Amino acid sequence: MTDPLYATQLVIRPGIIELSWGQPDAKLLPAAKLSRAAEVALAEAGADALAYGANSGPGTLLAWLRARIERTEGRVVAADEIVITAGNSEALDQICTLGTRPGDAVLVESPTYHLAARILRDHPLELIPAPVDGEGLNVEGVAAALAALRRAGRQARLLYTIPTFHNPTGVTLSAERRQALVGLAAAEGVLIVEDDVYRELAYDAPAAPSLWSLAPPGTVARLGSFAKSLAPGVRLGWITGPASLVQRIVNSGLRDSGGGANHFAAMVVAAFCGLGLYDDHVAELRAAYRARRDALLGALAAHLPPGVNFTRPGGGFFVWVTLPPGLEAGPLLAVAEAAGLSYIPGSNFHLDGQGRNTLRLAFSLFPPDDLAEGGRRLGQVLSRALS
Repeated sequence: MTDPLYATQLVIRPGIIELSWGQPDAKLLPAAKLSRAAEVALAEAGADALAYGANSGPGTLLAWLRARIERTEGRVVAADEIVITAGNSEALDQICTLGTRPGDAVLVESPTYHLAARILRDHPLELIPAPVDGEGLNVEGVAAALAALRRAGRQARLLYTIPTFHNPTGVTLSAERRQALVGLAAAEGVLIVEDDVYRELAYDAPAAPSLWSLAPPGTVARLGSFAKSLAPGVRLGWITGPASLVQRIVNSGLRDSGGGANHFAAMVVAAFCGLGLYDDHVAELRAAYRARRDALLGALAAHLPPGVNFTRPGGGFFVWVTLPPGLEAGPLLAVAEAAGLSYIPGSNFHLDGQGRNTLRLAFSLFPPDDLAEGGRRLGQVLSRALS
């Protein structure tokens, strides 16, 4: 429930297991450890922690990120190829502000993160759907869309994708397609915007190599974030990408006026990471979310009727459910909520009105017992609808 004195975005209705919210459980957020980190940041930096920050972000946090990325992804990040952002939403908005013009064509996988589509439309850009299947973004479909634009005398400015633990489907782009996609983008001169927010939340095996780590320099702007691996309220992330783009952001009017993004939060996160708390916290999140994913998947396997299929994500927050042809998730939502379960209809994530027989379930917010019950309730609703 939203507290009127400390309002958050999240609203939980009594009696409903809200599997529509792709947000972390507040019980998993490291409030005490962040409080300790804030004390360290203030003790070490004093008033500098409260000043306008350096445009690119605190040097301590940038140095920690560069070292960690090199260690975990095997690619060196030059100092001019990284900037701290106010999370992936702000990063995407800044890329659009500084790298596009109204009416530019942008390829967007469909289905996609529906709120990213809203950010893109704010600018406003023409969104061209690129198909997603069981292996992720269909590269042949991307090539066909680029060819169609070329025949019309146009070129795509950007390609927005979530290749790792995709939102909403949970699918991870295959290794073969990753290589093909970065090769195609490099040949066509299209900048890939890689939303990599779920990279740390891998439950069965390490996450696949980022597109940024595989691509020729200048091909990918990768958006990283602490929102899912630490806490969304810190509103903090980073971009690793072409120096020309990164430096446009660093030297933008926004940074010149306001300094680095969320400077105090960045100083606190730098202290948190410097204290060696980050990796242990991520390990705790992985264990908790793995148990939640498994509880939901087990319930779906046990209770969904024949003809209903679902993805088994290796990480992230989401399970994608596909209903038999003719059964639409949108009209069924009211029935599900009356039975005490909520979800987001799949058509919300498509650019072209497709996906009416799909829906997204998020397993991040509720404990395993509630997720098991949510899967049971969904099974009952679908069984009745199909009968």
